[in-house]
Amino acid sequence: MRILKSATAIVAGAFIGTAALAQEIVVGVSWSNFQEERWKTDEAAIKAALDKAGATYISADAQSSSAKQLSDIESLIAQGANALIILAQDASAVGPAVQAAADEGIGVVAYDRLIEDSRAFYLTFDNVEVGRMQARAVLAAQPTGNYVMIKGSPTDPNADFLRGGQQEVLQAAIDKGDITIVGEAYTDGWVPANAQRNMEQILTATDNKVDAVVASNDGTAGGVVAALTAQGMEGIPVSGQDGDHAALNRIALGTQTVSVWKDARDLGKAAAEIAVQLANGKTLSEVDSRTIWTSPAGTRMHARFLTPVPVTQDNLNAVVDAKWITKEALCAGATIAYCQ
Repeated sequence: MRILKSATAIVAGAFIGTAALAQEIVVGVSWSNFQEERWKTDEAAIKAALDKAGATYISADAQSSSAKQLSDIESLIAQGANALIILAQDASAVGPAVQAAADEGIGVVAYDRLIEDSRAFYLTFDNVEVGRMQARAVLAAQPTGNYVMIKGSPTDPNADFLRGGQQEVLQAAIDKGDITIVGEAYTDGWVPANAQRNMEQILTATDNKVDAVVASNDGTAGGVVAALTAQGMEGIPVSGQDGDHAALNRIALGTQTVSVWKDARDLGKAAAEIAVQLANGKTLSEVDSRTIWTSPAGTRMHARFLTPVPVTQDNLNAVVDAKWITKEALCAGATIAYCQ
């Protein structure tokens, strides 16, 4: 464990009393791409929890570059970070950063995205269950017809966790011939414009014969809805996740069916608390409320999984009651009963 910087100078040979020396905790956060709406909510929660613990927050934005993320993390370490929270841009490329942190005795929290390394603490929501929730909501709204699967980034393991959960729910309907998957695509970088382009290409290839879309997050759902709207097809079932304000408004408007809400305030708070524990010298096995989880590749990791909530028109009050979004923002332009 890296020695934390003492807030009290100790003169050589001076008597040290029994009172514990104050220690400075610096937590460095490496964001993959801070432009997405939800990360600002995560950051606010992380900052609030670190402030409460008397810790300092420093951060860097990799701007969707795995190479920049590596140099960012080097910089965070150089700035005195004694714990790191990493939202990986590319899970396979971030390994050297974890090694650099380990060499310095610095604890790492793999934030919301898996880093395949047993030296990192994996903190996320249950992403397989998120995928199940997405597929359940779309299947309930459209139990037959042609489906399109708009997946997340190919460099993010979450994309495949989500896709696996979706398939679990859809498989029986596929086997019965009730639904057919007519198009499927990864979305580079989770970028909405890439999702829109993928959806446009699938619509062209299928002559617009699409009845439902399982999109893996709210950003990709926004791109999908834009493509559908351009063809006069808005209103067919579309899934998402994250509880982005724009997506919740789309649910009220009827252009998106579900957003699996992962309260980023809870995730950010938990990440900060875990980082502080690691900075204070706790080992991964000593972190509060952790479990042992084995990745699909067989890596045993210390982890914590938070529980997501699917939000549809039936329970929009949940996000309003939780002060996640105002009713005015959620209901802008909507005419459903809840908004009257």
